[in-house]
Amino acid sequence: MADPGWPREPLIVAAQGGDEAAIAALMSGSHPHIQRFARSLCATPEDAEDSAQEALIILYRKIGTLRASAALASWMFRIVRNLCLRQAARALRGDDLARPAAIASAEDDVMQRLEAQRVAAAIAALPADQRRVLIMRDIQGCSGRMTADALGLSVPAMKSRLHRARATVRQLLETSQGEPHA
Repeated sequence: MADPGWPREPLIVAAQGGDEAAIAALMSGSHPHIQRFARSLCATPEDAEDSAQEALIILYRKIGTLRASAALASWMFRIVRNLCLRQAARALRGDDLARPAAIASAEDDVMQRLEAQRVAAAIAALPADQRRVLIMRDIQGCSGRMTADALGLSVPAMKSRLHRARATVRQLLETSQGEPHA
């Protein structure tokens, strides 16, 4: 069953069939949810807006490939998550140079970047299954049930992975606390 507030099944089915008015209504009804999810995942509001727009383009182009109309929310969340992760990877590689930002001082900026790199490195070091659970629960703020369903897990299995992921990140951050930064 789709989350409350998402477009209803008849509208999704009509959009899957190519009805332009239904596609437009589906996109406008989905946009607030997609945008909120992107904001919770992306590092900057600009990245969130870019991801939300790209996700809407994908929705427009591929709505006909959605197999189960009740899976719209899960499908869109996976698309947005992947887009945000790609943007984060580009940022870690330094592909997003020359982005203006209001900072208190150059020293604060350097310290924030070093801390963000440390946390990102710790999360990136997690096994993929633990990383997905941690991102969905702690970064995106998804409920336990939604996270478990989106990842095809039982709630106890999701909780176990989340516990292991948090413990591993905590350990990695404590271990790297005293190390000099590159």
